[in-house]
Amino acid sequence: MHLRIVLLMAVAVVLSACDALPRGAGLQREVLAAQTEENGVANFAVEPVTRENLPLFDSWPVTDGRNLSWIERVDQPNNRIIAPGDTLAVTIWSTEDNGLLTAPGQRFVTLPEMRVSSSGRIFLPYIGSVRVEGMAPETARSRIEEQYLVVTPSAQVQLEMQEGNQNTVNLVSGVRSPGTYPLPDRDFTIMGLLSLGGGVPDNLRNPQIRLQRGGQLYGTSVDRLLESPGLDTTLRGGDKVFVEQGEDYFLSLGAARTESIHYFPQEDVTAIQALSIIGGVDSNRADAQGILILRKYPASAVRADRTGPQHERTIFTIDLTSADGLFSAGEFHLQSGDLVYVTESPLTTANAIIGVAGAALGLGRTVDALAN
Repeated sequence: MHLRIVLLMAVAVVLSACDALPRGAGLQREVLAAQTEENGVANFAVEPVTRENLPLFDSWPVTDGRNLSWIERVDQPNNRIIAPGDTLAVTIWSTEDNGLLTAPGQRFVTLPEMRVSSSGRIFLPYIGSVRVEGMAPETARSRIEEQYLVVTPSAQVQLEMQEGNQNTVNLVSGVRSPGTYPLPDRDFTIMGLLSLGGGVPDNLRNPQIRLQRGGQLYGTSVDRLLESPGLDTTLRGGDKVFVEQGEDYFLSLGAARTESIHYFPQEDVTAIQALSIIGGVDSNRADAQGILILRKYPASAVRADRTGPQHERTIFTIDLTSADGLFSAGEFHLQSGDLVYVTESPLTTANAIIGVAGAALGLGRTVDALAN
């Protein structure tokens, strides 16, 4: 009898200390318990992910560094334009037997190649300095021919152009064939350049495009370019383009199937997609009403009027047991650095206590049997 009393007292101690049982994750009420300090200052803000709140969240600042601007496409004439640094080869044909440029019996003369000066001009014998910058090669040819007809009435001019640095773009990295490529015309775009470079390798995770122009860096993703043709930027001479692997990530902890770091497989990842990436939640442990997404905002983003988060530390709560929670989770976009925390179900603790109590009572019956 004495041993049975001791065992029952032990069970009572276990029941009174139910929160002290070892668990792999916290309960939702535990995680959110310290929201307000004793002096009334909030430790963090709690925001439920619902249909009503989604437009509000979408208007808040992006914290993951994907705030580079991008240049939209501007349609340009589909022709080549001469720029300083280009090289021109001029050939002059003439039927005159004793012309200014040709020797007797000679029907044409090819002038030495000329580089367009920084002022946009070239020097031609018997004509002098001629401005060709900003002209299409055919326009420049016609203009030169008009001036030569004054001194050589039968002159016909042939012009060939080789692009210089100001009419080329550099495809630096992230493609199969990086290098320097001439602009075939003024309407040459990013996607055309990537195609010339052999395309982006399939094994590049969430490829990001960076465009360096005039000391300014612009950025977007290949996914966005493919989805929005208006973002297929028209290139300029001197542009530098490179493709890099995306580094956006989120973490998963708690009663999730996997506790790890997960890189974004594409530009945008929703909460539902994130749960799929981590393999879902542990059905034996997880609280489907307690999916938490922890995010840290910069202090400059905090707003009291709800045009921004109310606190630097914000916890978004998702309830997977309601239709609104499920739909809203499919429209809530993660940001790089977010933590997806799956809380533990209160039933897990209860089941553990029941198991301990059952084992203790079974042991008590065994003790009674031995005592009798």
